[in-house]
Amino acid sequence: MTSSRPSRKKSAGFYTPSPGIVYPALTFLEEAGYVTSEADGNKKLYTITDEGRTHLADNREAIESTLAFLAKAGEQMNRFREFARADWPFNREDAPDFGNRPPHRGHGPGWAPRDEARADRDLKGVVPELNEARRDLKAAIKKTRRGSEDQQRAAADILKRAAAEIDALGDDDVDI
Repeated sequence: MTSSRPSRKKSAGFYTPSPGIVYPALTFLEEAGYVTSEADGNKKLYTITDEGRTHLADNREAIESTLAFLAKAGEQMNRFREFARADWPFNREDAPDFGNRPPHRGHGPGWAPRDEARADRDLKGVVPELNEARRDLKAAIKKTRRGSEDQQRAAADILKRAAAEIDALGDDDVDI
């Protein structure tokens, strides 16, 4: 019998069945005659029966559908993790200096310094239109990250042309 690892692997770590799900399910399968078990020290080894193989074959479509759902949920969670990681304020050069004290890992109010809780801060000393354009660009780049490789390459070409035009506006070394 397989362990809970396939669902964890299929879902990219998003879903791992708890013992409160796994053991009752194994008990049901054994009582239904789909598996047998035998003691092996402190463990039980489960073996699928012929009746279990037939039941599995008869329900293959539902099983594949569930595994496909878990895979899709896992992919979406990974995209969310990447999105969150990209905007996380504590992995930047301008992150607050906590000295030797590690940042607090808790949740809820007060988990981050008040002015650091906002991931995207406007540039100071610029016209509002520049900050608005920067936010629009950032949103467009985030959207493009989910696009095809061709879309990402096209976006990169556009950004290179835009960077060259912006660079041509002036020759001071202002970091935007």
